[in-house]
Amino acid sequence: MKVSNDKHEVDQIYRRWRIQLMALMYVGYGVFYFARKSLNFTMPAMLEDLGLTHSDIGVIATVYYMTYGTSKFLSAMVSDQSNPKYFMGIGLIASGVVNILFGLSSSLPMMVILWMLNAFFQSWGWPACAKILTTWYSRSERGFWWSLWNTCINVSGALLPVVIGFISMTWGWRFGFFVPGIIACIMGGILFFGLRDKPITMGLPSIGDWKNDWLEKQQESEGLGLRFKEKVRTYVLSNKYIWLLCGSYMLVYVVRIGINDWASLYLVERHNASLLAANTAVSMFEVGGFLGSLFGGWGSDRFFHGNRAPMNLIFALGISISVAALWLTPLDNIYVLSACLFSIGFFIFGPQMMIGMAAAECSHKDLAGTSTGFVGLFGYLGAALAGYPVSLVIEQYSWEGFFSVITIVAAAIGLLLLPFLKAQDPETEPDIA
Repeated sequence: MKVSNDKHEVDQIYRRWRIQLMALMYVGYGVFYFARKSLNFTMPAMLEDLGLTHSDIGVIATVYYMTYGTSKFLSAMVSDQSNPKYFMGIGLIASGVVNILFGLSSSLPMMVILWMLNAFFQSWGWPACAKILTTWYSRSERGFWWSLWNTCINVSGALLPVVIGFISMTWGWRFGFFVPGIIACIMGGILFFGLRDKPITMGLPSIGDWKNDWLEKQQESEGLGLRFKEKVRTYVLSNKYIWLLCGSYMLVYVVRIGINDWASLYLVERHNASLLAANTAVSMFEVGGFLGSLFGGWGSDRFFHGNRAPMNLIFALGISISVAALWLTPLDNIYVLSACLFSIGFFIFGPQMMIGMAAAECSHKDLAGTSTGFVGLFGYLGAALAGYPVSLVIEQYSWEGFFSVITIVAAAIGLLLLPFLKAQDPETEPDIA
């Protein structure tokens, strides 16, 4: 695509594509999430219909998260060197097909294999979005745009418990996989034709030049002439700040996935809520996450000039208090329980979003997918720990054991983030080597 040197024309093209790409990423990744979490909210119906145990579901979840985390890093390295539309489009179509096949299955081994395959294709979504977000939106504004995009997880997650719960109760749990699968196939085709690569491939100036953002220009100028493998070794594998983020991200995901995956069952078993009421309450976790993600990204731009760490520490304190509140409340009132889940969601999705963004900003400009994918690998190690290992804790020590683990992990998040306070200070940009 040839673009003239006319600044007005460049401005118009940039603005139009930034809006279109954000809309496609928002809806597209929301549908990815829809095709990923279909298992969680059909779980009670599957347990009853197929005679599965908590640990059976835990095995499926753990295998999924281990596969997803590993594949996310590997596919990210390919994505950074390719056009993101292939990864989002084809990956979402394939995930939709797997959902449909899963809904036709009744064998636990086959379900494990299919959900592992779903994890492989699900990992094609995030790296593509990270690449677009770091090449089409500059450092000074990225907190807002990244947090806006990240809310698609919360919108999808808020709708998902109610929609899947209603479908499962009305037509059976199998349709809880058929419907997301069909939607994913349709949306994947739209992404394949609608997304675009970096601005420079369209004849546009880089985002740093267009926004005249000196921090962005500084990152764009780093590592020029290095081969891709050298960039990965220098800016990811040998980057002490990336490793710090890996540890904190792992703990964030233990809490996030632990609450998200098990809260519905907890409300049904401990507080005698109906499946639909429990799923509706869990949707408040995502509503809180929607607001927390927006506030975290905007606040880190507005109050800390792009330094994500102080806001992360504030949110980490909120996580600890909110988890303890859900655990210790003696009330069976669904509104009180929903408020607790709302609070946990608000505080957990801020770090979940900002740690991923910080990884991209502490790495090389051309390694947005690889750096976030590498940190995501550890995040989904945490998610895997929230699957089968946590299911064993629940079976051995009931829900008291579950909340003891989650509360300790939530407190540890803040401790791990303390050394990171000055890592992204715009006035003293760190030496990452």
